Amino acid sequence: MTSPDQSTLRRAIVTPDAAPPTGLSDGHGRPAGRRFSVYRNNVAVSLIDALRSGFPSVAKLIGEENFTNIARLYARDNPPDSPLLMHYGASFPAYLDGFEPLSHIGYLADVARLEQALRRAYHAADSTSISASALHDMSLDSLMNSKVILTPATILLHSNWPVHAIWAYTLDPGNSPKPQATPQNVLITRPEFDPTPAPLPPGGAEFIVALMRGETFGQAHTHAAATTATFDLTRTLGLLLSGGAISEINMKNDHEQTVFKV
Repeated sequence: MTSPDQSTLRRAIVTPDAAPPTGLSDGHGRPAGRRFSVYRNNVAVSLIDALRSGFPSVAKLIGEENFTNIARLYARDNPPDSPLLMHYGASFPAYLDGFEPLSHIGYLADVARLEQALRRAYHAADSTSISASALHDMSLDSLMNSKVILTPATILLHSNWPVHAIWAYTLDPGNSPKPQATPQNVLITRPEFDPTPAPLPPGGAEFIVALMRGETFGQAHTHAAATTATFDLTRTLGLLLSGGAISEINMKNDHEQTVFKV
C-alpha cells in the first residue's frame, strides 16, 4: 500500500470533512479511519489553542465561540510551517483584514498586529541596553550627531485606530480608560524580558523610523518636528530608554567615533 505524499496528508489533517488519505493504516494493516479523525481533531484543537494564547484580546473582542470558528477556518487555510506553535499565527492579522464577516470591526486586525508584535518581541534575540546614565556626559550637540542601534525586541506599530487603548481596555477594563477616537502608534520594547507596549506621542513614530533608517538624532528630530510641531523629544527618548530599546549610541565627529554600550 502506497503512503500518501506530505502535501496530501497535510491538506487532509487541516480539512475537517476530508476523507483520510488512501494508504494510511492504524498499525494493524487496517485503514486509519477513526484514528485519523481523532488525530486531526487533536491537531485542530492545538492550533486553535495556540491562536487563542497568542491573541487573547482578539478572542475577547469577538467572543470565544466566534474566535474558535474563525481560528478553525484560519488553521484550515494556513497550516503551520514550523513545529514551534509559539510562532503560529504570524499571518493571522492579515487574515482578519480580509475576513468579510468581521469587516465592521475595523480595528480588529490592528489589535491582532499589536499582540503579534508582543510575541515577536518576546522571542527576539537577547541584547543588552544602555541606561539613561550613558547620556549624562554627552552634550546636546554630541547627542544630535549620534546614531543608535536599537535592540532586536524593539518594534514599531502604526495604526489609524486607538489600538493600544483598545487592547488595554479589552484585557483590563477595570484599570484602563475607555478608548478615545484617536489614532495611536505604539512602541513595543522588552525591558526585563517582559514585552511592553507604549503609545507614542505625536511625531514619536516618525522620529523612531528615522533612527531605524540610520539617521542621527538631529536628523530624526528635524524629520519629526517637520511632521509634528509639538514633537516632544524628551518624552520619546524617555520611552526608548525606559523600555531598554537602545543597545548602542555611536557618537561621531570629524576626529573620532565613540561607542556607548552597557
